[in-house]
Amino acid sequence: MAVANTPSVSAETLLQRGRDLIPVLKQRAGTAEELRHIPEETVRDLRDAGLFQIAAPAMFGGNGHEIDLMFRVAMELGRGCGSTGWCYSVLSIHNWMVGHWPMALQEEYFATGPDTISSSSFAPIGKLTPVDGGYRLSGHWEFSSGADAGTWALVGAMSPLGPAFMMVPQPDYTILHDTWHVSGMKGTGSKDLVIEDAFVPAYRLLPVANFGPGSGMADVHQRDSYRFPAMAMLSFTLCAPLVGIAQGAVDNFIERMTGTTGPGRTAESAYIQMRVAESSVEVDTARLIVEHDTRQVIERAANGDTLPEIETHRYRRDVNYVARLCTAAVDRLFEASGGRSLWDTDAMQRFHRDVHAGAHQTALFWDPVAESYGRALLGLAPIQVTLPGQNRLKEEHGE
Repeated sequence: MAVANTPSVSAETLLQRGRDLIPVLKQRAGTAEELRHIPEETVRDLRDAGLFQIAAPAMFGGNGHEIDLMFRVAMELGRGCGSTGWCYSVLSIHNWMVGHWPMALQEEYFATGPDTISSSSFAPIGKLTPVDGGYRLSGHWEFSSGADAGTWALVGAMSPLGPAFMMVPQPDYTILHDTWHVSGMKGTGSKDLVIEDAFVPAYRLLPVANFGPGSGMADVHQRDSYRFPAMAMLSFTLCAPLVGIAQGAVDNFIERMTGTTGPGRTAESAYIQMRVAESSVEVDTARLIVEHDTRQVIERAANGDTLPEIETHRYRRDVNYVARLCTAAVDRLFEASGGRSLWDTDAMQRFHRDVHAGAHQTALFWDPVAESYGRALLGLAPIQVTLPGQNRLKEEHGE
């Protein structure tokens, strides 16, 4: 069992710093949409609050907490701005992922501090050519959230060792700045990345199979979250911000209805009371699932437990069910919010668009995950799960 790092600041302090940002994130949410990326002031606020340091290994300046705290912070930030909650969660998880790489890459990456930022696009579609000392890499990746804030990019390709991730620094990649025109999560700036024949030293590549125990970094970093397969934790990166968005919608609905009287859509209406009650319990349940599962994964890793296949399916089920709970909670309140909720200055319509945009992420699609878990429960062989971008890769190769 690993010896825990000693936190430099308490978990409650960091959570409170996240909550303290909610009012200003609400004020900047419209600006983020207009910019189509997170405002620089917001990135600076997250850094100044020490929130990016949660995911970074302690030896490189991380504040000594496990990453389940990061998910809890993301749920708070999403209450103010869904795009900010999403970007914080996605950008932060990369600093945890970097801790699996060879030490040469970790030292290079964290040379600028524990709050170094990398965007990503995991699809294994890059073209790798082996050369002396590493590879030449080319490719075009979509949906790189927070790209404008990053100084590195984490991208995927098929390597001789199977699907692999590579860390590429600026200026070895180009951001296509006019590609993010979408209906929801407008402020995430999830733009395209292009790499043309960049040299990637061998130490900057890590096979997907080596994430988790295969990296050998659990004892180096004294971090139990490195003792389990990384995918048991990674998927919560996507559903945690949705919990914040749904809680933000509940907060907004309560604020707009409190003190209203008379017939129709007011606080005195039974159907309004029933809708907010049901949505609030859905959000509370979603939050409890995220907090319980992420803490359980870490505690099981600390105890040296193995992860039975059915438990892998259960965690994936839970992640995707959280997304379903959050969209249902927001839909119910949006339906009852009246015509004013359609104004583009109204927060409710933004929560509605953002929760659906987030839930559209490939990894959160419910049907195949539900089928896999149902098959596992019934003793049937699991279905083949396709990696993001794998279908595109097959099409390009004529398969």
